[in-house]
Amino acid sequence: MKLKLPKSKVTIACFILFSIFNLNAQAQEVITLQKAIDLTLERNLTIKQSQFTEALTDQDLKQSKYNQLPNLTAGPQASFNFGRNIDPSTNQFINQRIFALSGNASSQLTIFQGGQLRNQIIANRLQLDADRSSTAKVKNDLILNVVTTYLSVLTNQDLVAAALQQIDIAKITLDRAQKNYDAGNQTLADLSQAKAQVSTADLNYTTAQNQFDLSVLTLKQYMEMAPSTSIVVEKPDISKLRDISTVFDPESVLKTALSVNPDISLAEARQKVAAQNINIAKGNYYPSIVLFGQAGTNYSDARKLLGGGSYPFFTQLSDNFNQSAGVSLQIPIFGRFTARTSVRKARISLENAEVTAQLARNNLGKIIYQAVWDVRAADKKYQSTQQTYQANKDAFNVIQQRYNVGLVNSLDYNTSLTNLNKSQFDLIQAKYEVVFRSKIIDYYLGNPIKL
Repeated sequence: MKLKLPKSKVTIACFILFSIFNLNAQAQEVITLQKAIDLTLERNLTIKQSQFTEALTDQDLKQSKYNQLPNLTAGPQASFNFGRNIDPSTNQFINQRIFALSGNASSQLTIFQGGQLRNQIIANRLQLDADRSSTAKVKNDLILNVVTTYLSVLTNQDLVAAALQQIDIAKITLDRAQKNYDAGNQTLADLSQAKAQVSTADLNYTTAQNQFDLSVLTLKQYMEMAPSTSIVVEKPDISKLRDISTVFDPESVLKTALSVNPDISLAEARQKVAAQNINIAKGNYYPSIVLFGQAGTNYSDARKLLGGGSYPFFTQLSDNFNQSAGVSLQIPIFGRFTARTSVRKARISLENAEVTAQLARNNLGKIIYQAVWDVRAADKKYQSTQQTYQANKDAFNVIQQRYNVGLVNSLDYNTSLTNLNKSQFDLIQAKYEVVFRSKIIDYYLGNPIKL
């Protein structure tokens, strides 16, 4: 007996189901490659850490400029003295309680310090440039990682779809094998092979789905999204891309990359900082000249006027007011070789920075040549997999027709199906690899990466 729902209830149920589906669709955020890059640049915590380092260096630069200004300090002091004391205003010994008040203000201005103040400003400015280059490097590396992961998501997404198609084909084959077995036209071995093909297809799907989920999770992490966030990665039509180049001159690419690559800019900026640190260290060999000034006064309730009357507070402060000004010269004669050691360490640091910069150039050259070779190999692989897939597809169609009329056994059929499935997977991966390898070259050329 079937239950019949009133039309109104059916309408309400459909409306609820539609609303749930609509809300779920709206909850999924569509992510394009450009949006993935923009969200990463906006949210990624590694970038923020690099920007904090940059901000700290900017404060160091400002402080090094402020260090050229005179300082000003004040030192007021109040005390109660008991027993035998010296009257601070008369410098005579007395034996009574004294309330004393004193104060002074002093200022110093460094006139010369071996050029260290100016050289420190230059060094901090160069360090700020280096930190900015470091931030640019972090951003560029993340952009490359996002593009890599995005293409990995697209690849795995297609592999999942292909795996589902394999399951459908395997189930159809199993159903046909079951009917042939029931009719006595096939053996138990043929039926078992068909079942094994379904299990293999299920395993391929599980593997592909896991890889897809992992790549999506990695992409979310770059964008600083919660793992539970539901997203849909927009799939561009790879076949319509017209800017996919596979032939590059490695020397031409390297020449451009050396002028725009942030790794090289960072290494060269740090080299300039190391060179400037030598000038700072040499400043320790020179004398320093400091201009100083001071003003102060004091009060004591023990001090009396000549007639024995109390000495008024403000009058005493005015009478005791004193000033001084002068120039201080400090000449380094022997400082246990600290200045010489500082200079030598600074020179070693410069040599190390020069080697690091050359290593960065050498490493970039190796990467560029490898990238050029990889994109050529990827293009050849893609052409080969296209031919292999088409050949396996044609072969499977023939074998499938012959299998349906009993002219081919299940072993040959399953072997042909396995070859077709593998060639389809290889074709999908090769297609995206060509795109990825080409975009790698664009990255090193400083071109924007778009799909």
